[in-house]
Amino acid sequence: MGLSLNQTSDKRICSAPESASGSGSVAPLVFGHHKRLGSFKVHATVAETDQPKWWERNAGSNMIDIHSTQEFLSALSQAGDKLVIVEFYGTWCASCRALFPKLCKTAEEHRDILFLKVNFDENKPMCKSLNVKVLPYFHFYRGADGQLESFSCSLVKFQKIKDAIATHSTARCSIGPPKGVGDLNILETSSAPKDKQAESSSR
Repeated sequence: MGLSLNQTSDKRICSAPESASGSGSVAPLVFGHHKRLGSFKVHATVAETDQPKWWERNAGSNMIDIHSTQEFLSALSQAGDKLVIVEFYGTWCASCRALFPKLCKTAEEHRDILFLKVNFDENKPMCKSLNVKVLPYFHFYRGADGQLESFSCSLVKFQKIKDAIATHSTARCSIGPPKGVGDLNILETSSAPKDKQAESSSR
């Protein structure tokens, strides 16, 4: 039994002729073109890539992306006596992504607090010097008091961040020059010699 191919304007119809015994005809098989669907998929993909990644969205002017140790130190210096909350995150970290919308909402509710976002993969030497070993991780700083607190936190334990804000957001007077920010002062003054030592020891 052979198949005959009849071509129409938009569809191809394959139908089988009646059998010799005359027992009846076989229902035609219809094949539609797939070109339109393919072009739709391409457009949909392009539209999705135009959207910002989840970690690129900011709650406002009080939420800043940090890309280097120098940017980090400058932001802390310029904050003065403001409370500064630093979030260390990874773009691949599911817990970071789950917690992020709530962090943005908190930033919107507390315009007097500066939120710094540090991408772990972009700033590994700095993160290691600050003893960041788990993500998401948070540091709290305030002017003359330096680093106040540091801890890891997930969405389930977000109350921990709210409690820390309540503890450290009380108005204070500056009582002297800013203290250090953990090991970063050591990193800033001796990063070059350490790098050279690492290079020489690896040879």
